Amino acid sequence: MRLRNWRIVIVGVVVALVAVGFYGYMQSIASTSNDPVALMKTVGQVAGAVIGLCVVMIIVGLIGRKA
Repeated sequence: MRLRNWRIVIVGVVVALVAVGFYGYMQSIASTSNDPVALMKTVGQVAGAVIGLCVVMIIVGLIGRKA
């Protein structure tokens, strides 16, 4: 039997939601930038990397550890 680590799962979900919110917020600001395409490329890469780490955190938390 494995014990799930719900703290890691919850933190992964919350940080993923923050990353999506950050992307949406930066999308509204991008129109005032000198180079909005480059800005959104960078923001997209950062948000994608954070969401990727969050998916790994969620999977590890759901797998859990041995009891």
